[in-house]
Amino acid sequence: MALEKPAAPPTQPRAALAAFGGLYATNAFIAFVFAASGPVAIILAVGTRGGLSAADLSSWIFGSFFINGLISIAFCWLYRQPLVFFWTIPGAVLVGPALGHLTFPEVIGAFVATGCLMLALGLSGWVRRAMEAVPMPIVMGMVAGVFLRFGLDLVFAIRDDFWIAAPMAAAFIALSVSPRLARLVPPLIGAMIVGAVLVATLGRFDPAGAAGAALARPNLYVPVFSWQAMVELVVPLAITVLVVQNGQGIAVLRAAGHQPPINAVTVACGIGSIVTGFVGTVSTCLTGPVNAIISASGDKHRHYTAGIFVGILALGFGLLSPFFVRLMLATPKAFIAALAGLAMLRVLQTAFTISFKDRFALGALVTFLVTVADVAIFNIGAAFWGLLFGFATSWLLERGDFAAQRG
Repeated sequence: MALEKPAAPPTQPRAALAAFGGLYATNAFIAFVFAASGPVAIILAVGTRGGLSAADLSSWIFGSFFINGLISIAFCWLYRQPLVFFWTIPGAVLVGPALGHLTFPEVIGAFVATGCLMLALGLSGWVRRAMEAVPMPIVMGMVAGVFLRFGLDLVFAIRDDFWIAAPMAAAFIALSVSPRLARLVPPLIGAMIVGAVLVATLGRFDPAGAAGAALARPNLYVPVFSWQAMVELVVPLAITVLVVQNGQGIAVLRAAGHQPPINAVTVACGIGSIVTGFVGTVSTCLTGPVNAIISASGDKHRHYTAGIFVGILALGFGLLSPFFVRLMLATPKAFIAALAGLAMLRVLQTAFTISFKDRFALGALVTFLVTVADVAIFNIGAAFWGLLFGFATSWLLERGDFAAQRG
């Protein structure tokens, strides 16, 4: 086995509490609110579009927060690093089109199979090779293709429900203009607050839709392993976790002076994806934005305490997932669409920049076009074919880029 061992024994509870402080609590709270706002809106947008019930969505969010929160606390504690795990947002977006022609148990079978694949890669130590197998511009071309609909939905929300969506976008822009204001109130959180105030002021909140049990009662699903779901989802899901999400998270932590255990992180993603899959949750990953926020300031040897606090907050949110799901679903569709679209703007910008900046640009363009076209072949979704055709295009027409990458 190739798992990295912790550099030191796990810290004692008293020492962890002594290392904790106001700065780390603030960073953890901001990071958690970010994770519990726009990304949750993305799950709700994907799930409702795919025909999932409120119970399905509550179970999905329970696994996203409660189970991944337990993994986060354990890894931050063991490795004394800010190693927070949540769910792959690109993977969640991939699920949306798949639910149009696959059943939810078939999609869950793909979640479990993806977890088994990542577990094998982590235990074998081959994960580095797997992360380098497909050029990043081609991967990000697929990501840009699957995320594009969220940017379009933001525009449609402003068109269809101007007095909800437009002020949210305006608040996001106003806070983004001033770095000082953005540090005090992150733009996405500011947009959510403005939207919530407008929903309440305009009488657009449906209190009957928010009624019901508050505590989580997660569903347990029986996975169905169909070849269509395996081919369509397993490889794209594994790539989004290992290359897009984990790659981003590892880069963020290294920039902050940490040395994340890549193999152990991959194993955690594999086990987490298997366990959370049974409650209907998309694959586990090492989160980039949350780890970036909690490691951005303070003593790096104390960053892990902020990670533990994020994990504790995630446990509470997961336990109350039915309440939060009903609360969000009782708002207008434009509120969720605008929040999800604003959450995707920077990610979409990054995906386009990486895809078309330098090498493999033609392959990335083919990947993007095939993914956006959303044409299923042999009942297999477009994201898989986008990767395949994009890679083939670069292999045939951009050989020099492969040589330059190896060099």
